[in-house]
Amino acid sequence: MASLLRSLFLLLIVQSFLVAIAFGSNEVEEFSEALLLKPLPDRKVLAHFHFENRAPPSNSHGLHHHLFPKAISQLVQKFRVKEMELSFTQGRWNHEHWGGFDPLSSMNAKPVGVELWAVFDVPQSQVDTSWKNLTHALSGLFCASINFLESSTSYAAPTWGFGPNSNKLRYGSLPREAVCTENLTPWLKLLPCRDKDGISALMNRPSVYRGFYHSQRLHLSTVESGQEGLGSGIMLEQTLTVVLQPDTTSVESNMQPSWSLSSLFGRKVVGRCVLAKSSNVYLQLEGLLGHGSKNVDTEIEAHGLWKNADFELSLKPERVLRESSSFLFIFDIDKSSDSEPFDLGLTWNLPSKWSCQQAPLHASRFLMGSGNERGAIAILLKATESQEKLSGRDLTNGQCTIKANIFQIFPWYIKVYYHTLQIFVDQQQKTDSEVLKKINVSPSTDKVSSGMMEMMLELPCEVKSVAISIEYDKGFLHIDEYPPDANQGFDIPSALISFPNHHASLDFQEELNKSPLLSSFKEKSLVRSYTEVLLVPLTTPDFSMPYNVITITCTIFALYFGSLLNVLRRRIGEEERFLKSQGKKTGGLKQLLSRITAKIRGRPIEEQSSSESPAAQSSVLSSKLIFKIILVAGAAAAWQYFSTDK
Repeated sequence: MASLLRSLFLLLIVQSFLVAIAFGSNEVEEFSEALLLKPLPDRKVLAHFHFENRAPPSNSHGLHHHLFPKAISQLVQKFRVKEMELSFTQGRWNHEHWGGFDPLSSMNAKPVGVELWAVFDVPQSQVDTSWKNLTHALSGLFCASINFLESSTSYAAPTWGFGPNSNKLRYGSLPREAVCTENLTPWLKLLPCRDKDGISALMNRPSVYRGFYHSQRLHLSTVESGQEGLGSGIMLEQTLTVVLQPDTTSVESNMQPSWSLSSLFGRKVVGRCVLAKSSNVYLQLEGLLGHGSKNVDTEIEAHGLWKNADFELSLKPERVLRESSSFLFIFDIDKSSDSEPFDLGLTWNLPSKWSCQQAPLHASRFLMGSGNERGAIAILLKATESQEKLSGRDLTNGQCTIKANIFQIFPWYIKVYYHTLQIFVDQQQKTDSEVLKKINVSPSTDKVSSGMMEMMLELPCEVKSVAISIEYDKGFLHIDEYPPDANQGFDIPSALISFPNHHASLDFQEELNKSPLLSSFKEKSLVRSYTEVLLVPLTTPDFSMPYNVITITCTIFALYFGSLLNVLRRRIGEEERFLKSQGKKTGGLKQLLSRITAKIRGRPIEEQSSSESPAAQSSVLSSKLIFKIILVAGAAAAWQYFSTDK
């Protein structure tokens, strides 16, 4: 027994030594969590959860990881995914009130439903196969209908209009996919602490799904090691963006509502995730700049970091960072516990109004025309108030211009006529050579592939409005291709509007630590926005008529064959014997009365009357049954004759 304990003790020492060697190197898996809270101008609150998990290039882990989710690692290794992004969105991002020229809106403002795009590191001939396998794997992993994107009619292969320039990129979206807790639960299972501890414990399902906007996003990218024999590392970024309405209401209409974490989510933070390297809560305020930044700094220094004339904070921030257009308050939740939970609250003392910075052009899309045969799709770009203040303009031939890329997909049953493309700048029609600098068109094929259009517009900086229209015809679907709710209409995915010369970033001064959330905001992200999803009504057949025909036909055949089988399987001999036995048991009084009546009348007693009556009755019944069969068969023949088209 002592030798066994000694050997186990030596084994534990060796194992701990190996783990120490593995963790002693710089290549260690890291996980971080953060929460950004931001009051919005329209009296709502933005909550942005950010989780980042890194698996460095190393061969020591093999197929096992300490923190990184194994399911994601297997996807990358099996399908050779170089970069991928998957989003589940409910609601539409309000670019006018919630911002359109900041990293948060550029990266997390997604279209309604499911959006998936991926870049593969495989030969060109294997890209479509890898895409189909990836959609099936993600469908089972996140309990969604992502496998519908495997069809060639549901995805496209953009070259430059979407963003990443690669000929191995595939893009697909499902506008009608419903988002529910069945998608959020497997998303949370990818976190080391799930939703049991840390910042993720705030994700109360009723609070999250009652918001005006909800988008959960998963973005992964591979990091090449640059050394022979080492595999590529993986960086997984999980974000959840929610726009909530505080329950508290103020008497003044221009007063921002007060709120706290417990009032927004119904929960408090009782501690950080023990596996997280960093766990912080950030509060970004933009309304302070209306009173002058110099005056704000004086009040902050005089009254403490948690209170000034404009607002009050329930907790004291660790640090305050300043950016050109906002202030950032940083809170650390390491000291929170069950006895002292972290519950950040914000109370406004004075009315505050501000406006978020918007993209150069605000995009919207709508349908034109009437009827179920033809129509047109129009995209309207309107100049915003922030257009003159934005940088990133391009000087071409001595003139200031704004470049805008438009990418959209057309289902195969929307037959677009690309030669009908018309562009109006400030309500004046322009030729394609004047405004359109680059275009890529991929026509659709019936029931095989969807259509795609990528184009680059070069507009003058003083432009006020731009209208783009293109005509289309509606196709006809087979009855098996209609969904159960065909009368509701068919969806055309959102169009993507991006500005290649405009990039958004936030550079906070006096930054002491390298937070993953702040690092992602510091990187320049392409400014882009999604338009609305279009609902197109198609010509649908009368689905009730086949039901009626099938119902009456099945009824007639059931009556006909049921009666026929009843006659063929009937046994008259057994019925006669059964009736005789019943007559002997229950007909004694009747026979006695018949004998007495016969003696009174002086007639002979009929012994076989009782035995002959069942046979006679059965013959009468069989004749009636045959008559019914003939009548039903005649009705069926008449129906078949008159229902057949002549």
